[in-house]
Amino acid sequence: MTTIVTGMATTAPPGVHLLTPADHDRWDAFVIGHAEATFFHRAGWSLVLEQAFGHRAYFLYAERDGVITGVLPLGHVKSLLFGNALISVPFCVYGGVVALDADSKNALLARACALAEELQVDYLELRHRRRQCPDWPSKSELYVTFRKAISGDDEANLKAIPRKQRAMVRKGIEAGLQGEMDDGVERLFEAYSESVRNLGTPVFPKRYFTVLREVFGKDCDVLSITKDGQLIASVLSFYFRDEVLPYYGGGTAHARDVKGNDFLYWELMRRVAARGYRLFDYGRSKVGTGSYSFKKNWGFEPEPLHYEFHLVRAKSLPDINPLNPKYRLFIATWKRLPLWASRLLGPLIARSLG
Repeated sequence: MTTIVTGMATTAPPGVHLLTPADHDRWDAFVIGHAEATFFHRAGWSLVLEQAFGHRAYFLYAERDGVITGVLPLGHVKSLLFGNALISVPFCVYGGVVALDADSKNALLARACALAEELQVDYLELRHRRRQCPDWPSKSELYVTFRKAISGDDEANLKAIPRKQRAMVRKGIEAGLQGEMDDGVERLFEAYSESVRNLGTPVFPKRYFTVLREVFGKDCDVLSITKDGQLIASVLSFYFRDEVLPYYGGGTAHARDVKGNDFLYWELMRRVAARGYRLFDYGRSKVGTGSYSFKKNWGFEPEPLHYEFHLVRAKSLPDINPLNPKYRLFIATWKRLPLWASRLLGPLIARSLG
């Protein structure tokens, strides 16, 4: 075995290993302590992928002298509709390689590429917030994320929202909307599934949201908005360090009239600020979409995401997104489905979207 010599000291090259249940605590300690790691690097996602969707997880970590020096969580998603891919991380907006040094990073990338070849996937996809593999083909213009610091003072946070959007929030407040924390996912699924059907998007199974809550415990909760006891909107959020990430949400047919979605995110911001969270991560949006405009209207500035690819069997970059013209007819048809049908059929498709 060769060693890398630096000055008078010698450093053994890192070994790359597959995550086991016994390593979860060590893995998560590394993730919490690394500035570039995200909630989506947590070891629990390996359980989510397998328990909620039946996808195989390959969570790789680099180790030197018994100390983890890098992680690269991967999930294998294979379907007849959308192809065969190794992704870091499926169903997550961020992912990719995080390491303490170049040797660990390179060792993880080399093992991931080798695994992609072994599995004969179409491509390996790494979802980075900044470029990590400049020689790889990438999509850096399709998706952006919206992240912004928040204050512990409600008035300061309200004033930071641009005037027109602030007026929408105030209308929700004046409508007498109320926020309630939920123990389960029933109301979340009701509001979320209605919203995504209206967008022409297949819904995830209710089981997925239950697994998220079971796996991540106190770092995952549900806030629902009601008016006179009637459900208006709901959101499932993740918590990581001092950040909150509202991730899955939606409003019912009544939300528009009472500015329910506007109030939902304000109520979440107000609650988490009081708990000491100081960064609001509005998550990913496609450039030019309604969600992109909504988040900009809150005063958040878009930051490009860099999805980088190692092609194996594919000859070109994948284009699996609703803006692709070939999905236009499917989306239009899906919007017209009865809600019960979309909830029944959606999970069969959504599990393969990654």
